[in-house]
Formats: sequence, structure tokens, C-alpha cells
Amino acid sequence: MLSLNNISFEFGSRYLYKDATWQINPGEKIGLIGANGTGKSTLLRIINGEYSLESGNIAKIRDLTIGFLNQDLLSYDSNDSILAVSMQAFGKQNSLHEEIEEILRKLEHDHSDELLHALHDKQTAYEAMDGYNLQHRAESLLEGLGFSTEDLHRPLCEFSGGWRMRVMLAKIMLQKPDLLLLDEPTNHLDLPSIQWIENYLANYQGTIVIVSHDRYFLDKIVNKIAEIANEKITIYSGNYTFYEQEKALREELQRSQFKNQEKYIKEQEKLIDRFRAKASKAKMAQSRIKALDKMERISDVESANSEIRINFQIGQQPGKVISKLKIDRKEYPKLRIFEHTEATIERGDKIAFIGANGKGKSTLLRMIAGVEPFDGQRAMGHNVVESFYAQHQLESLNLNHEILEELQYAAPDQSDQSLRAILGAFLFGGDDAFKKIKVLSGGEKSRVALAKVMLSKSNFLILDEPTNHLDIQSVRILIDVLNKYEGTFIVVSHDRFFLSQIANKIWYIENKEVKEYPGKYDEYEEYKLKASSPPPVQKKVKPGQVAETNEHKNKHKDDEQHKQQQKLAKRFKGIEEKLASLELKKKGLERQLALPDIYQNPEKFQAMLKQFNESETQLKDTTKEWEDVFEQVSKLEGTLKSK
Repeated sequence: MLSLNNISFEFGSRYLYKDATWQINPGEKIGLIGANGTGKSTLLRIINGEYSLESGNIAKIRDLTIGFLNQDLLSYDSNDSILAVSMQAFGKQNSLHEEIEEILRKLEHDHSDELLHALHDKQTAYEAMDGYNLQHRAESLLEGLGFSTEDLHRPLCEFSGGWRMRVMLAKIMLQKPDLLLLDEPTNHLDLPSIQWIENYLANYQGTIVIVSHDRYFLDKIVNKIAEIANEKITIYSGNYTFYEQEKALREELQRSQFKNQEKYIKEQEKLIDRFRAKASKAKMAQSRIKALDKMERISDVESANSEIRINFQIGQQPGKVISKLKIDRKEYPKLRIFEHTEATIERGDKIAFIGANGKGKSTLLRMIAGVEPFDGQRAMGHNVVESFYAQHQLESLNLNHEILEELQYAAPDQSDQSLRAILGAFLFGGDDAFKKIKVLSGGEKSRVALAKVMLSKSNFLILDEPTNHLDIQSVRILIDVLNKYEGTFIVVSHDRFFLSQIANKIWYIENKEVKEYPGKYDEYEEYKLKASSPPPVQKKVKPGQVAETNEHKNKHKDDEQHKQQQKLAKRFKGIEEKLASLELKKKGLERQLALPDIYQNPEKFQAMLKQFNESETQLKDTTKEWEDVFEQVSKLEGTLKSK
């Protein structure tokens, strides 16, 4: 279908590709991945014919149609309705429809056979092109992407950039090109829309190349991965999960080959050094030197994973309750978002707040942060120090600052060495620290803003779409950072892998109320799937027949077991809270023991050490109690599930 043959492309005095080769076959659904700056979007533009190659060529089948969704389409504006904009996809059909309308106007005054024959021919051609179903297709696609029926007739210029991108996506998908190029299509979609488009693309008949940082999205759609690294394109057959496994195996093999080659080279060099001066062995030594010079060297594996060695400390421990909202009503003109609901965040909560766009997720985050008015009450807990991250934080970065300078202003008490270490954790190594903010990409600016948030020593983070603009590696870094973070946070994100790794509670909005699921994201998805499944068919009982089911017979026993389960769950929660408190106490004592004025004073050190040993004993006893109760809970849950 299309092949890139030994292509080279230079951008900003460095090669993105050098003698790279890639063949795209019909029906393939390919995930195009790579670190920021490796040229993923550039490669899509090369395929689309927007950039010229330095060397090499692109071969493609005749009449190949390409549809390209890119972030530049956000700036497209029009006074036409979004339905009309999406219908622009049907250029030939639209022209034919206009011709039919013109003939119908003429027929009001001219009833000639010639005109009637022309109308018949054009209507037949229009029907053959499925013209009479085009509007229905466009409406279905737009509604699947989250637009209401009323929205379809609103002008495009009334919508924000993210919603305009959906219209452009619909237009491209309606064209049904042979090759569909999608650059971060999920960036401006909410979870329901992402799940809808997953199903659409999974059944799409054409070939697809997708640049995305959403691992779940890639796993659901693609059957190949093309990775850009070291100026080359490497192909893996399978989805993203398979790619990770396969790449690990390839790297292990390469690492082994590198070590073996290094060992061989050292052995040969020793022989050369030993016999170089001997006349009888000089010829042999020269022969081995030439062999080493001709040898194709195997490079060691460069690890793309930056291990986080930084502990992002919180300034002080907060009380048990972090934040509590009692919402009587929150509404905008013509839209009521919340009414008669409460939302409580407790210490240690790691909350993922999910749902469709426009339902009020970001609004609730602003209400929690105290920057959005509402009818009701907002109470923050004792010693709570909050930090709010949203996309506007990127705009507040000083464009004329260097990255290190920006962090120095945010944390003047930190040493440059400490700040450089933090920048390293956020993938800014070496001289990157001296880059100006104004030259950074959107993803790089996001990482700087996130680093500033973590430096604030806040014990409560409010994060609105922190994964926007981040590549897969950067998302992994953020996951590591949040898993090491000792405070509490609530996060809005559409990245399901990210949410599955960091959350211990799920919030969602239903009937204008905030609902909570006490578990991880994958468990919530399973719960939602079961809830949406149809109930089992009940057997009909004939009149006069006594239906003594097992459920009826054991109802009393089940009630007792449920009561026991509730008691154990309450006790389990209490032990968990005690454990969390003891762990925090132990960590605090560890930090104090490391202070110079403590360990240099024998009396203070012994007193502190005694407290630490007592704390450790309490922690061990409580952990044992936690394990015993957990086993009881698990057994009881297993008994109830088996019924």
C-alpha cells in the first residue's frame, strides 16, 4: 500500500530519520510510538506529502486516499453548522445533490423530457453513491462523539477547540480514506467518546496509523507497533502490551550480545598487546587488529526508563478529613450540574474522578480548590496545604525563564543540585535545564508545571488532566511520582492506564450527585459491566405452587453473614487507618533520627531511638492484626460470592 524506502529527514540540524525503512500494508492498524521529539507527528506529515525528504523515497499505490487528523485543525473556524462541516466529507455527493436541486428548481417552469431524464439519471447516480443516507451517517457519527441532537445545527465557531477537533475527526472518518492518519486523537475526548471511537476504529475497514499516549486505546485497536528510536523505525507485530514484552526480550538479547562482544574484544586486545612486539607473532597481531576494526559493533541498550529516586515530601501532616463539600446547588445559565449532594475527601485518598465532558468534573475540582462559587458549604481540614494543577498553569510559566530558573523561583529554599535531580526525574537531563520555557513543547511545559506542583510540599493535590500532552514515558514518570507521593490527591484524567495505576477510589457523577466507588479503576470497570448486564431470567411459578428456592431457604443465614461482613469491613477500615497513622509516625521518626542535632546528641538520640523501636513494634502488631482480619474478610467474601 505504502512504503518508506531508506528515507532521511533532518530537522533543526539533527536527523530524525536516517536510512529508515517502513512498509504499511492494507488492513493494518498501527500504533506509532516514540519519545517526545523523535518525530512521530513529522513522520505523519511526511507520509501526507507535507514535508520533502532529504533522501530516499515514498512509494504508494495509485489513487491512494489519505485522511490526516492533526492538532492544527483546532484552529479551523466556520459559521456553518457542525453537521454541514462534517458533510463536507462527501464532495462528489454534495455536488451531485446541488445539481439535482437546480434541476428541481428548473422543473417548476420547464417540464421537458430532457430535463426529466437528466433528473432521473442524477437521482439514480446519487442513490448509487448512498447519498440519501449520508446525513444520517454524519448525525450518528457526531452523536457518537458526544454531540447532542440540538448541537448538530449550531455553528462550528460556537464550540471550543476540543469540540471542533471532534467535528474534524468526524469529517475525516466519514471520508473513509484508504489510509487514516491520527495524531493524538484522544487528547480532547472524554472517556465515553474514547470508548465509542475505539469500537468504531476497531471495525474500520481501511488502514490506520495512530500516534497516541493512551496505552489502553492502543491495546484495543492496533495490531502492530512502529517505534521510532535512534533515527530508525522498528516494527513489532501485536498491540502495545505485546510490544512491551517483545521489546524487553529483544533488549535482553542485545544486552547479552553486547556483553559477549565486549568480553571477546577485551580478550583479543590482550592477545594483541602481548604479541605485538614479538616479531614471530606480529603478523597474527596485525591480522587481529584488522578483524577488530572491521567488526560491526553491537551497542548497549539505552534505558528509556528513568527511575524516580526523589521523595517528594509534604510540609506537614493534615487531619483525617482533607476537604468536605455540601452542595445545595451548582448551575450555569440553562445548565444545572449538581444539587443536594456531598463530597468528602479523607487523608490517604487517591481519587480518580471520571465521566463525560460537560458533566462538571473540572467544576467540582475548582469548587474543592475554592475558586468556583456555589450554593452550599466548603470546609477544608486541619493543616491542609493544597496545590491545584490545571492546563492554565502552563500559561502561567514565565516564557523567558530557563527551566532551572523557573524551579528556583518556585522553591527558593532548594539547592540547585536538588532541583537538577528533580528535573532529571522529569526527563530534563544535562543542559536541558537551561532551555528557555518558550522553546518547550506542550508536553515539556506540562512536565515543568508538574515538577513545580511537587516542589510545593503540599499535602493535597488537585490535578485536572495532568496527562494531556504527555507521551507514554512521561505518563509512567508521573505514575511513579504519584505512587511515591505521601499526601492525598484527586485527579481528572481520560487516560485509563494512568488511572488504573494510581487510584484507590473512583468518583463519578450520576443524577447531579457525586458518587463513589471504593476501589481501583479496573474493579470499577468490572462493577459497571456487571451492573449494565441484564438480570437473570426468573422461572415462573405456577399458581398454588410453593417455590422454595435456595435463596429463600438460606435468607436468614445470608443476612447474618452480611452483618458479619459489615462488622469486619468496619474493623478492617479502622485497622487500615491505624496502620497509615503508624507508618507516617515511623517515617517522621526516621527523618528526625537522620537530623544532625539528634544523632550528635547521645541522650536525644537514645530517646528518639526508643520511640522508633516502640513505633516499629506497634506497626508489626497492627500489620499482623490487619492480615488476620483481611483473611477473615476474604473467606467470608468467597463464601458469599459462591452462592
